[in-house]
Amino acid sequence: MIIDCISDLHGFYPDMPGGDLLIIAGDLTRSNRVSNYQDFFNWLRPLKYRKKIIVGGNHDVLLDDGLPLGLCYDLEKYEYLLDSGCEFEGFKIWGSPWTKTFEGMNKHCMAFTQSTEQELAEKFSWIPADTDILVTHSPPHGILDKTSWFESVGSIALLRRINEIRPSLSVFGHVHEGYGLLVNQDKDGKVWRCANASYLNEKYKPVNVPIRVKIETKRQVEFRSPMLRRSQEDPQDNNR
Repeated sequence: MIIDCISDLHGFYPDMPGGDLLIIAGDLTRSNRVSNYQDFFNWLRPLKYRKKIIVGGNHDVLLDDGLPLGLCYDLEKYEYLLDSGCEFEGFKIWGSPWTKTFEGMNKHCMAFTQSTEQELAEKFSWIPADTDILVTHSPPHGILDKTSWFESVGSIALLRRINEIRPSLSVFGHVHEGYGLLVNQDKDGKVWRCANASYLNEKYKPVNVPIRVKIETKRQVEFRSPMLRRSQEDPQDNNR
């Protein structure tokens, strides 16, 4: 099964090759107008995937306000996951949009945010223990979450939950500088992967490559993308 992963589009919509499953991990549009969401779905509609997964991000204010996405696109053509899940080809998928606020955060970009790790822990406690593919907007703490100031800003609560359930694939974005793939292996030999699929870099330029993953069988994941590994030493944009 071919999975393409992308996040933090911010209104930039690349050509996509098509496959089985498309995962979009938040920050969908350039700004918060209904017309921007219509642009997003006009891009999404013709993409040739058998299933499309969408999770919101901190820039997706209209989603947090309850925008009825059916006004923009046929709801039967994709899955919008808000602390909810679905199944595809035997894989259990869960989506959660929550991130933690930070000092200086743009007040217009605070959709799906919580102020404390304790509040995030409650949200992430809803992730089922048998999740195979986890889609969040926030990165877990210490995993592809470093800003240009070498500060890890991911969620500690999410890291703990991922360590508990060990999904085969965890997809996120939010911290543009963290773009990349991290491969982990447990003592028992199980391989699990975390992908920061941010399409835009820290300067909000669409330079990153969507991450492609191939799942041969359940819980057997193989990376298949000519991904550009990003440095974490570039300037940070505080409007993440």
